[in-house]
Amino acid sequence: MTARPEPRVALVHDWLTGMRGGEKVLDALCEMFPDAPLYTLVRVPGTVSARIEARRVHTSFVQHLPDPGRFYRHYLPLYPLAVELFDFSAYDLVISSSHCAVKAVKVPRSSVHVCYCHSPMRYAWDQFDAYFGPAQVGQVGSLLMRPVMGALARWDRATAGRVDRFLANSQYVAGRIGRYYNRRSTIVYPPVDTDYYTPGSRSSSRSFLIVSALVPYKRLDLAIEACRRLSAPLTIVGTGPEEARLRAMAGPDVRFLGWQSDEQVRELYRSASATILPGTEDFGIVPVESQACGTPVVALDDGGARETVVEGETGVLVAEPAVDAFAEGLGRALRTTFDPEAARRNALRFSRQQFMTSFRRALDEAIAEKGGQPRQ
Repeated sequence: MTARPEPRVALVHDWLTGMRGGEKVLDALCEMFPDAPLYTLVRVPGTVSARIEARRVHTSFVQHLPDPGRFYRHYLPLYPLAVELFDFSAYDLVISSSHCAVKAVKVPRSSVHVCYCHSPMRYAWDQFDAYFGPAQVGQVGSLLMRPVMGALARWDRATAGRVDRFLANSQYVAGRIGRYYNRRSTIVYPPVDTDYYTPGSRSSSRSFLIVSALVPYKRLDLAIEACRRLSAPLTIVGTGPEEARLRAMAGPDVRFLGWQSDEQVRELYRSASATILPGTEDFGIVPVESQACGTPVVALDDGGARETVVEGETGVLVAEPAVDAFAEGLGRALRTTFDPEAARRNALRFSRQQFMTSFRRALDEAIAEKGGQPRQ
């Protein structure tokens, strides 16, 4: 009996400008589909994993505009045109890894489009002020961007039907997909490298850690002020547009390390009293990496943290995004003896292997629903 040929697969991701949570999902997809070409709006070489860097990459016309690695968010109004110019006529299966616009790519009617949705477009829906409010782009800039983002939101909703099946990275994001796109989704938690992030020798220091992009919605100012009230040292790993403002408000007990290697981040997890997550995350890979290293997490009781942190067992969930509440939560974490093994067991629920198993199952279901057969 002749074996049925494998489907022709293409991967598409919004942009390649750094190795964040979405790119870690993309890295796993590249491992699963080693021959699939990759399409993206903007690419900055040298900013993602070796596996992604080695992929055959097709970029949009935005790549040829001035300094796209720096201004990629400024080019948001161009993305509807850019994604619709991609040609996927040669592919049977298109997998989009989307937090912005690429869930709207057009594929042939006979093809299957599965979207792994990290979040519906934050800028256009519920986080406009965090990115385009007067404090970020000025009063005039904010007024000009509001109708642009409103039009982008309408386009985002109107193109949701181009996806055959949505995969959400958390129950929280599944709720957002239902609210903004009126679509159901399958929850497939993103991959965490629990084989790499492992416990090491514990430190007795009263210090806290943040690993995050320095952007407004992360609410790092809450953590800085809460640590100041406790006179507790804080280390911040990451870069972003908020860095100057955060440095200005930080005291001498706050260290800004910028970008760090995976090896350095792993050691920082192992030596911290707790890792802090002060903002609402769609999922949040950092808290799971921290727990995989046996380190508890102090997180806002919202978003993905409700699915990844076990109150009182693997960390502390803070009831509201306020300095007083976080200072109390950090103090409670310092007074509590957490079991590193319990934290690690919880993290293993989100392993890379678990992601691949769940993703393949959802993919086969999507293909079967479209009238095809599960892949060989």
